[in-house]
Amino acid sequence: MPASPIRKLVPYAEAAKKKGVKVYHLNIGQPDIETPKMALDAVRNFDFKVLEYSHSAGNESYRRKLSDYYKKAGIDVDFQQILVTTGGSEAILFAFMTCLDAGDEVIIPEPFYANYNGFAVAADVVVKPLTSYIGTGYALPPIAEFEKLITPRTRGIMICNPNNPTGYLYSAEEMETLRQLILKHDLYLFSDEAYRDFCYSGVHISAMNLKGVEDRVILVDTISKRYSACGGRIGALVTRNQAVLDTVLKFAQARLSPPSFAQILGEAATALPADYFDATRAEYLKRRDVLVSRLNAIPGVFCPNPGGAFYAMASLPVDDTDVFCQWILESFSYENQTVMLAPAGGFYGTKGLGKKEIRLAYVLNTSALHKAMDCLEKALEVYPGRTNINIK
Repeated sequence: MPASPIRKLVPYAEAAKKKGVKVYHLNIGQPDIETPKMALDAVRNFDFKVLEYSHSAGNESYRRKLSDYYKKAGIDVDFQQILVTTGGSEAILFAFMTCLDAGDEVIIPEPFYANYNGFAVAADVVVKPLTSYIGTGYALPPIAEFEKLITPRTRGIMICNPNNPTGYLYSAEEMETLRQLILKHDLYLFSDEAYRDFCYSGVHISAMNLKGVEDRVILVDTISKRYSACGGRIGALVTRNQAVLDTVLKFAQARLSPPSFAQILGEAATALPADYFDATRAEYLKRRDVLVSRLNAIPGVFCPNPGGAFYAMASLPVDDTDVFCQWILESFSYENQTVMLAPAGGFYGTKGLGKKEIRLAYVLNTSALHKAMDCLEKALEVYPGRTNINIK
C-alpha cells in the first residue's frame, strides 16, 4: 500500500509545532470554511431513542434529496440510481471492485489523487498512468496517447473533474474525447466530481450528461468539500447502470450501512439556499488568485492557473520536493513560521515524475496564504538544494 504524500510528513509538522513554530497547512484539502450551521443543527436536534442502522443504500429520504440536488446541477437521476457511501473513498473502491476483476486495468491521467493508487491496490486493479504536463496546465492528453495504453485488460478510464491535485477543469472538447474513447473501446468512465461546485473559469460538464454512454458512466461524489464536512464521511455512487447498482449494493450490504449522523447532516444541507455556493466560490477564487500570483512572483517557480477545485500544482527550483518539503518543516522557519506542502511525486503513477513539483491546497484565508508564501519564498532563498533551472 503506497504512503500518502498528503499525510506522510505529519510527524515533521508535529515536531515543528512542539518547538513553537506556526505551521501553515497547505498540504491537505481541509477547508477552513465553516460547516453550514443549519446542517450541524439538524444533527444536534435530531430526536431519536436508538441510533439504528440505515438502509445499506442510505436513507431513502436523503437519496431523494440528493436526486433533487443533482437535478438542480443538471444531472437527471432517480434516487434509486444513488447509493450512499462512507465517503467518496468507499464509492471509488466499490466502483473498482464492481466493474473490474483482479488484474484488470484502469487508465488515469496523472498527476492524480494519490488514494486512487491505494484503492486500486485494495481492489487488485492495475493503474495505467497517462501523463499530463504542467506546461499545458495539465490538460487532457490526446486520444492517441490513451489508445497506446489500451490492452485487452483495459476496463475503464478514471478522471477527477475539476481535478485534484491540479485544479484543471476539463473542457467540452476533452469530455467528448473521453466519450468517444469509452464508446470505441467499450470502457467504463469513472468520474470523481467532488469539486463540481467550485469552478472559476469555464463550465463544469458532468460525465453523467455524455450522450450514448449512459450505462458506462459511474459518478463518485462526496459532501466533504461541498459543505466543508470532511469528517462526516458521506459520499455517493451514482449510475444509470442497474447491473452495477445491484452489485454495488452487495458490497454495501457487507459493510451494513453508511454513517447515520452524517446522512442527517447531508440531507439537511441539500436545503441550503440556491446562492449558498456563491460566497464560498468567491472566497476560493480570491484565495486562488492570491496563491497563484504569489507563486509565480517567486524566482524559479511556475504555477498554472487552476480552473476549479481548491488545489494548485507548482514547479519549484529544487531537485527533489520530497526532501525540500521535509526540510522546510524540520530545518527552516521564518518569523517562527513555516509551511507544510505536499510533494507531487506521490500524485504520479509513473516512478520518478513530479520530483520538482508540489501540490498546494488554498484552504486558508488570504492573510494566512500571504504568510505561507512569505515562508516559501524565504525558504527557497536559503535552501541548500536550490537549482537555477525551472522545468515547465
